[in-house]
Formats: sequence, C-alpha cells, structure tokens
Amino acid sequence: MAVGVGRQRAASLLPYIVKTLRKESLNPANQTLPSLRRMFSLYDQINIIDSVPEDQLRFKEYSETGFTINGVKYEGSLLIVENKIMSWAPKVFSEINAESLSIFKILRPVPEVLILGCGRHIEPVNPELRKFIRSIGMKLEAIDSRNAASTYNILNEEGRMVAAALLPYGVSS
Repeated sequence: MAVGVGRQRAASLLPYIVKTLRKESLNPANQTLPSLRRMFSLYDQINIIDSVPEDQLRFKEYSETGFTINGVKYEGSLLIVENKIMSWAPKVFSEINAESLSIFKILRPVPEVLILGCGRHIEPVNPELRKFIRSIGMKLEAIDSRNAASTYNILNEEGRMVAAALLPYGVSS
C-alpha cells in the first residue's frame, strides 16, 4: 500500500515540475544553470526506486558473513531464484561448480542472468562453469558480492528475470 502512495505522490508532482520548468525561458539572458540543490530536490521528489513491491526482494545491507534482505538478516551463502531465498552450500569460490548450480537444469522459465557474487574480490570463472551456464541459456555476471547485491536490486526492480548466487563479502580466495 505504501508503494502506491509514493507513486501517486510522484505522479501528482509531475505537473508542478513541468509547469515550473516551462516558466524558465530559454533566452540568452537566462543561461545560468539551475542550482544543484534545486535539481537534487526535484529528483528526490520523483524518485520512486526506493518504493519496491512488498513481494520483491531487495538487498539492504551486506556484511562479512551474510546479507540483509527486506529487513531480514541471512548468514552464509545464498541462492536467490524467482524472489525466493535459499541457503547455498558453497563456502568458498572454489566450491562453485555445475553441481552447486544444478537447480537451473530443472528450473523453468530460466532466468536470463545469473549474478555470481564471488565474495570480496572478482574471481575468474572456470571454462566448464561458463559452458554449463551457457548451455542452460543464461548469461553470467561474476562480480564481488557487494556489487552483485546492488546489480541484483537494479535488475530485479526493472522486472528482469534474474538469479543470484552469492558468497558473503568476507570470503576471499
């Protein structure tokens, strides 16, 4: 319900913003740029990214040992598919293989992207694992777990079919 209120408020402000912008003429005498303070305040009024549906997962924090998603703290490695959170067996990057991602063999529809959170640092993905991911029909994005959580949030908010396999940020090879 709060999501709808935020969107309604943003939508109700749009006519005001357009009207305000039209008042500013484009003649050469008025070539000063608007102040950054004014621009950010207008952006803040129409920013609806922070308002996500209640049933949609969103990473809020990460730690050395886990992640906070929608206000709930999860410890250890996680596998996220179709807005469902599962504990995931790999504890270090070397344990990530086709078997640890075998759920994707039977999952339908297949997510378009798998975000692989490697822990503290980006790790090179072995060719067999890349081949396995491609054979399923997914694209692979291997990045550090901090950026993996952010990337998941963005793609999920866009409505993309995305999955994430994440080691805690404190894991390093």
